Amino acid sequence: MRTIFLSLINFYQKYLSILSHGSCRYHPTCSEYAKTHFTYNNFVLAFYYSIIRILSCNKLFRGGFDYPIVRYNLNNVIFKKIKIKFWLIPTSDGRFYMIKNWDRNRK
Repeated sequence: MRTIFLSLINFYQKYLSILSHGSCRYHPTCSEYAKTHFTYNNFVLAFYYSIIRILSCNKLFRGGFDYPIVRYNLNNVIFKKIKIKFWLIPTSDGRFYMIKNWDRNRK
């Protein structure tokens, strides 16, 4: 089920989001927010948080910065050169704000 929703989000980002002309009021966009939740949270929580985010993305809410909060296991230690995909900022109970590293695609 998770892979179906991730493929739908990828389809939306690639083909349908160009029709909306960047109308999302949040950073990261609602589709990127949902993609992060479906990748790192369980399906029910990801679906709930994504629906709440999409419903609040309208003129009645201010918008702004709203990073996804995910559970992530930090027990691995790597002692070699790595590429940073995202930054984790701890909140509580092993939960983290996940901020995507946008500079990793630049050369």
